[in-house]
Amino acid sequence: MVKKDRILVLGGSGLVGSSVTNHLRKLDSFDVFSAKRGDADLFSLKETNDLIEKFKPDFIINCAAKVGGILANNTYRTEFILENLKINVNVLESLINKPQISLINLGSSCIYPLNADNPISENSLMTGKLEPTNSPYAMAKLTAIEMGNSLQIQYGHKIINLMPTNLYGPNDNFSPENSHVIPGLMNRLHNSKKENSTSFEVWGTGTPLREFLHVDDLSNCIAHLIKMNTDSGLYNVGSGEEISIKNLVDLLKEIIGFEGEILFNSDLPDGNPRKLLNSEKIFKTGWKPQISLQNGLRETYNWYLKNLDF
Repeated sequence: MVKKDRILVLGGSGLVGSSVTNHLRKLDSFDVFSAKRGDADLFSLKETNDLIEKFKPDFIINCAAKVGGILANNTYRTEFILENLKINVNVLESLINKPQISLINLGSSCIYPLNADNPISENSLMTGKLEPTNSPYAMAKLTAIEMGNSLQIQYGHKIINLMPTNLYGPNDNFSPENSHVIPGLMNRLHNSKKENSTSFEVWGTGTPLREFLHVDDLSNCIAHLIKMNTDSGLYNVGSGEEISIKNLVDLLKEIIGFEGEILFNSDLPDGNPRKLLNSEKIFKTGWKPQISLQNGLRETYNWYLKNLDF
C-alpha cells in the first residue's frame, strides 16, 4: 500500500482552511486532519506543539489568521498584528526541531509596497512603504516569511510561502463591517434587494482595479504544489485578470437581481488604485486557475442563499 502524505490544516474552519480540507480529502493520496479552535489554541506554544506532535504530519498548511477588510484592519490594528504574530511564531517555533515537516504558509498580497509596479512580482518584497490601513497585518505576514526563511537556511526546513490575491468563495465572512470587498458587497446588495431599496452606496469612485481568485482555485494550487514536490520559496497566486470596482458591483447587481441605482461616494477612500499580482512564477509550475469570476460569484451567492439568508 502506498503511504499517504499526512497533512495538518491549521485554521480549518475558515474560508481557506475549509476549502483546502474539502479539496484535499477528495484526493486519495492524502490523510488530512483539519484543526479548528477547539483542537488547539494556536496562541499557546505548548498546545500548538502538542497538536503537531500528536498528528505527526508530513505537511502543515497554515491557514490560521485573523483577517478582515479595510475597516476591520484599520480599526483593530493592535489585534491584527498581535494575534497573527502569535500564531505564526508558535507554528514556526514548534517546527525548529522537526525539519522533516514541510510547511505551506498562507500570506496575503498586502505584504507588497503601496507603490509597487503592477503586475507586482515577488521581487517587490520589502522595497517600499506598506499600505497604511493594513500595515499591522502585513507586518505580521512579512515576519512569518522572514522566520520561515530563517528556519530553511539554519535548519533545512522546506517552507513555501503563498501570497494569494483577494480571495472569495463559500464559507467567507459576510459581515457588512468586517468583511472583504466581495462578501461585504454581496451581503449588502442582497439586503438592499430584500428591503426594496431604490439605491445602493459604494465607497469611493468605483475606478480602482482589483484581482480576485476563487478560494477553491487556491486549494487546487496547494494540492498541485504538494504533488509536484515544489521547492521552498515565495509564490504569488492570482488569476491574472482584473476588474474595476464599478464593474464588479454591476456584475454582483445582475447576479443578485438588485434593481436600484448604484451610487459611488467619492468622499470616501478608494484605496490603492490598482493591485494586480504577477503570478508567472506559479503558472510556470503548471498550475492555472479554472473558475471564472462570474461563475465563482454565482456559486458563492448560491451558497450564501442556502446558508446565511435567514
